[in-house]
Amino acid sequence: MTAYEPPDAPGTEAYDAVVLAGGAARRLGGADKPGVRVGGRALLDRVLAACAGARTTVVVADPRPTARPVLWAREDPPGGGPVAALDAGLRRTTAPYVVVLSADLPFLAEETVRRLLDTLRGSAVASQGAPPDVADGTAPPTGAPAGSPPAPAPAPADGVLVTDPGGRDQPLVAAYRADALRRELARLGAEHGGTAGLPLRRLVGALRLTRITDPVASFDCDTWDDIAAARARIREHGHVLDEWISAVKDELGIDLDVDTRELLDLARDAAHNVARPAAPLTTFLVGYAAAKAGGGPEAVAEAARKATALALGWADETGADGSDAKPGSSDAKPGSSDTPSGAPGSAPDAG
Repeated sequence: MTAYEPPDAPGTEAYDAVVLAGGAARRLGGADKPGVRVGGRALLDRVLAACAGARTTVVVADPRPTARPVLWAREDPPGGGPVAALDAGLRRTTAPYVVVLSADLPFLAEETVRRLLDTLRGSAVASQGAPPDVADGTAPPTGAPAGSPPAPAPAPADGVLVTDPGGRDQPLVAAYRADALRRELARLGAEHGGTAGLPLRRLVGALRLTRITDPVASFDCDTWDDIAAARARIREHGHVLDEWISAVKDELGIDLDVDTRELLDLARDAAHNVARPAAPLTTFLVGYAAAKAGGGPEAVAEAARKATALALGWADETGADGSDAKPGSSDAKPGSSDTPSGAPGSAPDAG
């Protein structure tokens, strides 16, 4: 099982994840696609980070080192295709919902996984949650003529998948009801004497599906050009910092969400108000202090708050050029603690 097993949040159910990582990667010349690095992290590790909230994560492939502990499975026979791989992975899961992912999604994020699951859960709630007077047959649906029979509740979706910018379904960027997958896998196995070699559309074509659009999450790396495009995108100004922080956390085994903007503001204040080398040293000390305080985002935020206040207070004691600002001197800031009340240059009373 995965090392991290979050408790079920109120109103939600646990989910498992199955990641298919055993393809031949023919369009990459047979390269080890799950191990190809984008932004300093293997493609497989990037996908595993996106489904970190799963109770159990199963990777269908030959075992390899990964940033997060997982269970391993293999389709029978190896190389038997995505349906056989999904069948093998699903056998090691127990949650009512399962997120199914390919291992070549460099921009898949936890937000997309949550959106898939929320949409799927919402479909189940909608199928059971019609207003009581409609659901129990005592009133017709809104807008229907008097005496009309109540509208049946919509059937819950079997799955929710992402579509790419061209509108094509991506069944390996999806969340499914596990019982629906098992039902259809059993049917296909009985009809064809097994699931090896079957195209994925045979499986998903029999399911009731809902779709969401996410052009970024649906981007997959089938070719070296795709990989080059992914590597270029994460180095763009708007992405590089988040990508770097994520890579460092994975490399150091840190599973901690912190307010990076707060830390950047602290670094700026330390550099501007104290000295440029103070920025990296201060942020290091904040991390050390937070760890001693037990860790967690709150500990980081509190340490950063104290260090920021210190940096701003430091600036109040010196002029813009770094010289000491004595009370009454031209370097003293109006209204600062170093400017006596009524001293020349102090702000006049409001009254």
